[in-house]
Amino acid sequence: MKITLQYFEGCPNWTLAYERLIALAGDRPDIVLTRQIIDTAEEAERTGFHGSPSILIDDIDPFAGPGAPVGLACRRYLTPEGPAGAPTLDQLKAALPPATATATSPLSDKKKV
Repeated sequence: MKITLQYFEGCPNWTLAYERLIALAGDRPDIVLTRQIIDTAEEAERTGFHGSPSILIDDIDPFAGPGAPVGLACRRYLTPEGPAGAPTLDQLKAALPPATATATSPLSDKKKV
């Protein structure tokens, strides 16, 4: 499974999201983690970027509702503790499909950062 962290330089929350994704990938050897910098409004529009940070799981943003705005902006997530700049680790876990039975390789063989 591919997880992509999309963000723009200067976003105050992308590092927190990235730390949580690294923790998540540590428990799931089937995850390939990548980062993608979005640095223009045109690129945001072309990629359907819903704000920084955005997390795509197999190219789908599980946290974007219908009609979510697209553009270079900070993104807020609704968490059990209230609005936050990144989803919680539990929210990330809940967004993932179950681990595949073939995911038996060590993390170092599957994780790409």
